[in-house]
Amino acid sequence: MTQVDFYIMPGESAENRLRFACRLTDKAYRLGNRVFIHTESAQQTRLLDDLLWTFQQNSFVPHSVYQDAGEAPAPVLLAHDAEPDASSQVLINLAAEVPLFFSRFERVAELVDESAEVRRSGRSRYTFYKERGYPLRTHEIKG
Repeated sequence: MTQVDFYIMPGESAENRLRFACRLTDKAYRLGNRVFIHTESAQQTRLLDDLLWTFQQNSFVPHSVYQDAGEAPAPVLLAHDAEPDASSQVLINLAAEVPLFFSRFERVAELVDESAEVRRSGRSRYTFYKERGYPLRTHEIKG
């Protein structure tokens, strides 16, 4: 069954959520996992695509936008409007809704900050998973 982890971050900065997504992606990739990042929009996909190249000076996270992945996709894929194949183990969800394909993954990471809208949609996703019996963990992230 899919393990769902909620990461609760301080502040209301959308950029901080993206930076944390990059750090989490880097860690999952270094542990040998294939990662799919589900974004909320084409704009967020582009921002995250750029940020994955620059978020950390000595880090390299091989990634591509899902639609541009080709026949040999990178270990990290990003998309806002595509359903991934079954090859990834970790889903990082940056969208407000639970993606219909979440249960294809071994792990799901939900990133929530203190923004009222993000917090509200995070609670809704938490309730969704809980009502369906998925194992949930919550991690408080310090500044």
